[in-house]
Amino acid sequence: MSADKTVYLKDYRPTDFIIETVDLIFELGAEMTTVGSEIRLSRRPGSPADAPLTLDGDSLELAGLALDGKPLAPERYEAAADGLTVHGLPESGSFTLTVKTRINPSANTQLLGLYRTSGLFSTQCEAEGFRRITYFYDRPDVLAVYTVTIIADKESCPLLLSNGNLIEERNLEDGRHMAKWHDPFPKPSYLFALVAGDLAMIEDQFTTMSGRAVTLRIYVEHGKADRADYAMDSLKRAMRWDEERFGREYDLDIFMIVAVSDFNMGAMENKGLNIFNDRLILADPETATDDDYLRIEAVVAHEYFHNWTGNRITCRDWFQLSLKEGLTVYREHEFTADQRTRPVVRVDEVKFLRANQFPEDGGPLAHPVRPTQYLEIDNFYTTTVYEKGSEVSRMIATLLGTDNFRRGLDLFFERHDGGAVTIEDYLKCFEDATGRDLSHFALWYHQAGTPVISVQSAYDEAASTLSLTLQQKTPPTPGQKEKKPLHIPLRVGLIGPNGDGMEPSAVSGGERTEDVLHLTEAEQTFVFKGIGARPAISVNRDFSAPVKVNFEQSRDDRMAIARFETDLVARWDAINGLALQALVEATAAVRAGTPISVDPALAEALIETAGDETLEPAFRALALTLPSELDIGRELGRDIDPDAIHAARRTVFGSLAREGAERFRQLVDALSGDTEFSPNADSAGRRALRNTALAYLASATDEPGAARAAYDAATNMTDMIAALRILAHQFPDAEETAAVLDDFRHRFAGEPLVLDKWFGAQATIPGEEALERVKRLMQDEAFDALNPNRVRALVGAFASSNPTGFNRPDGAGYRFFADFILDADKRNPTLTARLMTVMRSFEALEVGRQAKARTELERIAGHETLSRNLRDIIDRMLKS
Repeated sequence: MSADKTVYLKDYRPTDFIIETVDLIFELGAEMTTVGSEIRLSRRPGSPADAPLTLDGDSLELAGLALDGKPLAPERYEAAADGLTVHGLPESGSFTLTVKTRINPSANTQLLGLYRTSGLFSTQCEAEGFRRITYFYDRPDVLAVYTVTIIADKESCPLLLSNGNLIEERNLEDGRHMAKWHDPFPKPSYLFALVAGDLAMIEDQFTTMSGRAVTLRIYVEHGKADRADYAMDSLKRAMRWDEERFGREYDLDIFMIVAVSDFNMGAMENKGLNIFNDRLILADPETATDDDYLRIEAVVAHEYFHNWTGNRITCRDWFQLSLKEGLTVYREHEFTADQRTRPVVRVDEVKFLRANQFPEDGGPLAHPVRPTQYLEIDNFYTTTVYEKGSEVSRMIATLLGTDNFRRGLDLFFERHDGGAVTIEDYLKCFEDATGRDLSHFALWYHQAGTPVISVQSAYDEAASTLSLTLQQKTPPTPGQKEKKPLHIPLRVGLIGPNGDGMEPSAVSGGERTEDVLHLTEAEQTFVFKGIGARPAISVNRDFSAPVKVNFEQSRDDRMAIARFETDLVARWDAINGLALQALVEATAAVRAGTPISVDPALAEALIETAGDETLEPAFRALALTLPSELDIGRELGRDIDPDAIHAARRTVFGSLAREGAERFRQLVDALSGDTEFSPNADSAGRRALRNTALAYLASATDEPGAARAAYDAATNMTDMIAALRILAHQFPDAEETAAVLDDFRHRFAGEPLVLDKWFGAQATIPGEEALERVKRLMQDEAFDALNPNRVRALVGAFASSNPTGFNRPDGAGYRFFADFILDADKRNPTLTARLMTVMRSFEALEVGRQAKARTELERIAGHETLSRNLRDIIDRMLKS
């Protein structure tokens, strides 16, 4: 059981024993909890007759061990904190192994396994936390039926919850009480859940499509029950949508969600008992923003959808993680698109993918959607597995069509219900349901990196033909230098001289379905016939494939797409591309010491879009939002100077603000009349457009007055925090800003989730003063280094979203971050490893900063006591 043993996909083999049932008894104590585990096993047919039973453990103390009720002699087993091996087990038939362990939930600062914070017992078992509770086959392909008995003090823990249906509860004589839960559906250990404590509850009912009544409950801290109403509404909408869209019906008598404040992850899909970070449950207009409401809606749906894609059908091994996560993200995205506005939702998805997954694919942490090896599986809960995995399922739907995709997924549910399966099993269902060969397409799961599509076009007026030559190339990634051509579905649109769409009479050169060109080779030329005039060409409409497109187009063509494209995702992309080009050119000018000249066409496009009332406000807000400083850095790719980028963006933003000042003032005035708050898409879009226009207007006037007035007039958190951010980021030294920050801090002193916004707004104020500001904020009595949300809000936001402050030329930001990581890693390795990934692209910095960043990474690597999680991330970054 080597602590640093790399796990390889090729080494997978089934366990020697099959676990049929698990009976757990918890006697909960804050500092000592005893766990009794009675597991019914049998030797797997074909396994060696003398094979011992080897179970996983992590920081466990063995307190008892018996076989079929009889204590085992010491020579029959070896027990250590990290594992248990039992010898001489029956060669045939079933037997019962009873294991008793002791754990200290209050000392569990890793927040993995069973832990206790703020008086609440809670669990987090994915990926390998169950082994911190009892010795077990802690792997996803071991599915068993669980019965769980929880015993605790009734006064401090009136609530005792676990997976499944409640089958018994009663009082005990010593002031304690017990509850017994039974989950009839076999599940792996990572889906086990337990919560015990004192919480408030809201309850509702849902009637399934077959007429069964399901009780719905959400548990939150006392005094916050009314903030769970939107989460409950989201849950009911998700349940109905999953029935209507994918035919999936809920299967237990009760569905529960518990919101906890100390949680490493966003949420966890444990069967029938989802455990959530409370920031993804609690919302009301005074404390939550529109983004919070949107995220709650999406994550509640995501975790519910796991009931079928993850729970009823789970992964054979952790290499198949995207089988549940990528597919469920796709289902979540489709739900959100149907609940809101599909193009707006899609643009948000594209922005997130480019900002997070593309850099991962292009750096030292790159890995395929299905990796082939890992040292620490917690480090592979990545945007590649989740978001790129979602894009792969989306491409399957594009290739097959909506109806055929549903047929393949129906077969998947029918064929593999109750099983632990692989990516190959998933793809085979689509092949069998449709007759389509997906063997070439499957490379998307096995090949890392973001493909780059180069486009060349030639129009033949005499022949009325347009030739479109597409080349694909995927850059080398760690462990994969040579790349094969992928099957890439590219949606392509043609825009005529008058702005109308053009339809070819025929297309040759490869497979085409409707507006999708199927690029399957390193280079292909598609010839469009019946094209009466040279069109502007829109490539990768709706972001049909997660690729980068290099297409040298004229300014007029790009403007035509920005003005006339009916695919709003492509239209946004054209506007965003024009802005990004301007910002890159401005950055070059700053570094060369020459004046910045902003293309008037960009201002024209933005101002025209801002005032186009045929477009939804949410879309206009997205179009008006300039690429971030991080976006500009990613576009540059190397020799990045964050200070030059910041100066360039500020100058371009100010120039556009002054050019469109009157339009922005009109928008602010016209959209300031909303008094009744609603989290729906239309209302949220109006607020987004107004606050985007307000930021431009503040820059145009170079005065904090309008933002201060907006803060004072705000009737909801969305408008309030938007005004605060404008003041903090555009006028950090103004008296108005200091007054607003102080007012906000005192007004929301008792609201941890709101204070996270306050910490985050200040952590991201640009400039070299940011570091000292962050250090001061760490001394605030509200800062808690043990709370993952607070750490992410302050230290995480500073490192990930403050390019100038974090990347100070003197390296002080890196030194501070390294010191924090080394200290925090002793308490919570999962958190520190994820924070550390913000430095994955350090080699793209200019040489001075790059050297200082490497020095700090090497200093971290030099510590012998690093957690396995952090060691894995650091070593991979330094090997680049």
